[in-house]
Amino acid sequence: MSAKKPAKSTPSLADKATDAIDGAKERAITAYDSARDTAAAAGKKAGDQLGEAPLAVIAGGIAAGAILAALLPTSRREKDLLAPVTDNIRDRASAAVEAAKTAGQARLDELGLTRDAGGQAVRSIVDGATQALKASAKAAATSVRGDG
Repeated sequence: MSAKKPAKSTPSLADKATDAIDGAKERAITAYDSARDTAAAAGKKAGDQLGEAPLAVIAGGIAAGAILAALLPTSRREKDLLAPVTDNIRDRASAAVEAAKTAGQARLDELGLTRDAGGQAVRSIVDGATQALKASAKAAATSVRGDG
């Protein structure tokens, strides 16, 4: 009888699954470690910046929050819940703008700074500048001719 060669062993389905799981575990651990390190570095950097320029960090946080809020879709439930608040804010902002306009106009009137007075002031400035330019040009021409 002739001796048979041993059959090449091929990995079983269970072996392949185990290898895949082990590989996934390794990648997950690596990703977790990387994320943890990145978060720690970002936290340290944010802490450093908070100490150096707290208002800039707060402004950056508010801006990032506003951008994130703008990117996220608003649900129907949020719209229903926030509609009264939004209407209230809009009404108050409109009232504030109107009050500011009225107060500003009243102060301008007290100072005599009306639209007509402003127009007259601009015309007076332009006339004065024109006269100064004419006088300068006349003096320069006189000097060049040697008359003076």
